[in-house]
Amino acid sequence: MPDDFQIFIKPVGATCNLDCSYCYYLGKKDLYPDAAPLRMADIVLERYIKQHIEASTDQKVFFSWHGGEPLLAGLDFYKKAVALQKKYLPSGRAAINGVQTNGTLLNDEWCRYFKSENFVVGISIDGPEELHNIYRLNLGGRPVFSDVMKGHDLLMKYEIPSEILCVVSSGNSGHPHEVYNFFRGTGASYITFLPLVERSHPGNTIVSDRSVKPEDFGFFLSDIFDEWIENDIGRINIQVFDEALREVFNRDHTLCIFKVDCGAVPVLEHNGDFFSCDHFVNPANLVGNIMETTISQLLKSQRQIEFGMLKSKTLPRYCLDCEVRNMCNGECPKNRFCQSPDGEPGLNYLCPGYKIFFNHCKPFIEALRLTIIRQGSSS
Repeated sequence: MPDDFQIFIKPVGATCNLDCSYCYYLGKKDLYPDAAPLRMADIVLERYIKQHIEASTDQKVFFSWHGGEPLLAGLDFYKKAVALQKKYLPSGRAAINGVQTNGTLLNDEWCRYFKSENFVVGISIDGPEELHNIYRLNLGGRPVFSDVMKGHDLLMKYEIPSEILCVVSSGNSGHPHEVYNFFRGTGASYITFLPLVERSHPGNTIVSDRSVKPEDFGFFLSDIFDEWIENDIGRINIQVFDEALREVFNRDHTLCIFKVDCGAVPVLEHNGDFFSCDHFVNPANLVGNIMETTISQLLKSQRQIEFGMLKSKTLPRYCLDCEVRNMCNGECPKNRFCQSPDGEPGLNYLCPGYKIFFNHCKPFIEALRLTIIRQGSSS
């Protein structure tokens, strides 16, 4: 069982108050056609909290609330969750709650509570208004940028630790400086760039027009990296850059997509169903249910272990021989649907982009490594 597991909890399943055209999770509501409205029952919530604490070996126990839109569960739901955490946490251990929201439901009441209980909030923003509103719309098809920014401003007002999650698509990938400068202007301290890759059908390699082109993603990251190095290193944390810089210290990746093997970030649906991964929530990857099997048992089950190890076992020779393999490790299995130049299956769709970016930042990484070595030898 991985010591650093993180469970994405879906308290309302795929239910959402928005209808973002690229959302990969909205369709998951079809898994539960007879269970509307979706909301985690109290008995499932308590079983989950207790089992998660028992499975965790760290002093700090991380709870990650996702959706859909997790705030639709209601504020009382989270008050109950926190009360259960306090009930079951042994002395000397603490809970850290993170919630990923579209930001449109945030208000003073939510933010006062999040501040009082030390929540960390991720908020989805794709850039300035004209870029954000391309694909992120409400159920009536109307733009939501102004509502999202009201939510973001409340997070800043209450000094709640927050992270911007930006989906990089064909709509904004050509505007790296506009996107990054906008985020800098909001006072962002943490940013994650998530590449959009949508297959038109599971059996082919054709992607949607919304999907980011691999090379565009590589240049997008490279351009922002240069600006970050020049102005913001040490001030703004950008997840993919932090992962790249782990090479300097020969540290393992913390982000699942860059780990050698995966399987440490499963999903818990509203009814207790436990799936292997957020991108593999389907009947084939249903490992079990926490009302019948504990989280510890599910994490160390042969089915979950084999799911995680399949990532490294199916890496093409082209990847094994790659000069930036340690920085990528084939990235997420959901994107490995292309053929390598020699015709071997399993190459990541984003491979050309990651090669562009990781090779672009390698000179800085090597220079930083040498500087640290020299400082160490002279001290």
